Amino acid sequence: MSDQTSTGKSPNLPAKATELAAGAASKVSGADALNAFNQVVTVVREAIQVHETESTKREKLKTYRETEVARLKLFETIVQDYFDREYPERRETSRQLFESLNLAVQSGDVTAMQTIVGGIVEVARTSPLAGLGNIAELRRAMDDPDTIFEL
Repeated sequence: MSDQTSTGKSPNLPAKATELAAGAASKVSGADALNAFNQVVTVVREAIQVHETESTKREKLKTYRETEVARLKLFETIVQDYFDREYPERRETSRQLFESLNLAVQSGDVTAMQTIVGGIVEVARTSPLAGLGNIAELRRAMDDPDTIFEL
């Protein structure tokens, strides 16, 4: 266990490791040390750049998510209001679907969101709303911020 004792130079390294490091350091030229230092600086700069880039990407994704959730809530309000006024007999069904969708969005449960949106689309397909036109065209119109909906 003599190689595990400290030499006093570095309390965290075994004596042999400290001796090896000291021996290696004595063989390194000034130019080699400067080159190693420059490499450390380069690696740190690259790591900072990657961190900043990834942080920016995360912030963009967060902003995108928040924007899409706000759009979802707006369209949810429009559709739910329309269903409530035009099809009062389906009010409870649509209310439960949209409440479930809100819970799924809040919890981040993508599978539940897909399932619930599928249920909402099915209700729309089997309702008189289906006579208003192609659901895909409705989706494109909903994506266009300049579209005006008259209900």
